[in-house]
Amino acid sequence: GAAYASWLVRVGGYLLDSIIIGVPTVIIVVIGLAIGHGVGQALAVLAYLAAAVVGIWNVVFRQGATGQTFGKQIVGIRLIRELDGQPVGAGMSFLRQLAHFLDSLACYLGWLWPLWDAKNQTFADKLCSTVVIKV
Repeated sequence: GAAYASWLVRVGGYLLDSIIIGVPTVIIVVIGLAIGHGVGQALAVLAYLAAAVVGIWNVVFRQGATGQTFGKQIVGIRLIRELDGQPVGAGMSFLRQLAHFLDSLACYLGWLWPLWDAKNQTFADKLCSTVVIKV
């Protein structure tokens, strides 16, 4: 019986996830490039690797177990299985991320689909039988 999350709130959660991981990464990479030489380059590479690890953990494992990334938690939304309202698990969270490729295929129409869809679902949500709800 929970309300579906609006498109704008979903975008807000995505942007927060991007900022939370992206800003520290950019700062460390800039510092690394300013240092230069091997140490600075190593620092930049480590920053990119850390961002990838944290990003995968946040979107696949954390969201899979709890339904929330950092950004989703801040804006008060949760990803769940449409069938039973439970978190989707890491495997389905990963597959849903891959399915987002379909959202981009037709001129990014799938990303906008929640604007007029009754359940505010993207193509990936429909394919994976998931919904994003307000918490």
